[in-house]
Amino acid sequence: MPLLIIEDNRDLVQVLSEGFAENGFSVDSAFSGEKGLEKISRDNYGCIILDIMLPGIDGLQVLDTVRAQGNETPILLLTARDTVEDRVEGLNRGADDYLPKPFDFRELVARVNALLRRTADRQRSVLRCGGLELDPVSRECRIDGKPLSLRRREFDILELLLRNENQVFTRENLISSIWRKEYNGSSNVVDVHVKYLRDKLRPFGCDTFVVTVRGVGYKMNCPEYS
Repeated sequence: MPLLIIEDNRDLVQVLSEGFAENGFSVDSAFSGEKGLEKISRDNYGCIILDIMLPGIDGLQVLDTVRAQGNETPILLLTARDTVEDRVEGLNRGADDYLPKPFDFRELVARVNALLRRTADRQRSVLRCGGLELDPVSRECRIDGKPLSLRRREFDILELLLRNENQVFTRENLISSIWRKEYNGSSNVVDVHVKYLRDKLRPFGCDTFVVTVRGVGYKMNCPEYS
């Protein structure tokens, strides 16, 4: 995916665009916060390089809007404002990195590459089954892009089954893997939590992914299109 540079200094945008192109990147650009938000809403980008001091909607307002929309594209703030307070504010509001002007272009490229690697690692960690996505790092579950709230044990059961698709887990296996030494009662607790999990998956048609193997336990069976 291309990079997006949101910067009102057209000469700088041209220099950066040429430099990134020489390093194998495709680049898009916008010269105001409004235009930047239009492009972000329309297209997908691998990373956004965002100047804070923009005319109209400033860079921090762009940042707030992007994060409020649930867009997690990496954002690197590029600005002449370089106090500790400025850096802390930008990072606290959702920026992934911060590089003050003036800067060495080689450092900018290195920082962008680091953000892209981090994103790639995060994406590889996401577990998928049909329209269901489970992120073990953020402990978030989504189905067809919609968030699904799961309790701790429900999430843990789903994660274990997803990581081991088609492998059958007995109730005892699940207890030893998920509850460990925290539970000494009946294995019926597994059935109860699986029921709760299926109830939450049912409105999305995903409850059938969790299959009961009669007399044994449970396994995950994902549709072929996943």
